[in-house]
Amino acid sequence: MGTFLRAAVAGTTLALVAACSTPGPGEAPDGVYDPYEARNRKVHAFNMAAYETLLRRDEDAPARDPNPVVEDFRPVIVNVADTLALPKSVVNQVLQGRLLAASRNTLRFGVNATLGFGGMFDVAGDLMGIREADSGFGETLAVWGVPEGAFVMLPAIGPSTERDTAGRVVDLFLDPLAYVLPPKDYLTVKGVQVTGGVLERAQYADSVDSVLYGSADSYSQLRLIYLQNSRFDLGEPAADPDGPPEDPFALDTEGF
Repeated sequence: MGTFLRAAVAGTTLALVAACSTPGPGEAPDGVYDPYEARNRKVHAFNMAAYETLLRRDEDAPARDPNPVVEDFRPVIVNVADTLALPKSVVNQVLQGRLLAASRNTLRFGVNATLGFGGMFDVAGDLMGIREADSGFGETLAVWGVPEGAFVMLPAIGPSTERDTAGRVVDLFLDPLAYVLPPKDYLTVKGVQVTGGVLERAQYADSVDSVLYGSADSYSQLRLIYLQNSRFDLGEPAADPDGPPEDPFALDTEGF
């Protein structure tokens, strides 16, 4: 109960913080509220430097054939990471009142954790058509009517908003695995999830490079992509009012 109360207090406090910086009338006529742009650009430059050092292949270096071991195990690690993230999604979907989605994710977790050998294989999706419906406390706050607040660029993580940043913090308290697994095992779970995210994003390296290095202002482009993507997923107004109503930027920008 004490842990639940701490999570509730943290969620309420962070929700209020996110709501405090809602732009007033006329402050964000283009749909982008970025009062921290100067600081955000410095963080973006840091993230770009880290990406170039750790992940980006030197253009002058000869292309190498994909490592067959990595290619074989990439989908396995990504599947396990996705499976381990499902309990957190279920909790948030219950808080959102989306009980059908929570039930489907619960069934997906049970099937993949057992028949899928700990989530290594997506049996629920491939054989039963039960696809993952990812969710987090940032979406829960949106459902509860909390505004997205200002755009922020986080070190290593990448683009976010005040609402989504608050959601990330609260999600640390809402993950059921944190309470049923020993601390060392839970750290292993988080390590698998981070590794899965890196491997999954590596598949989009060309698209990421085109955004970061193919535009005159990579910061503005990445900001627009994130806000468009996020608002499309939540059914909120687009960052560009004149932009298309479809999902134009189906690209995972986390970590850039």
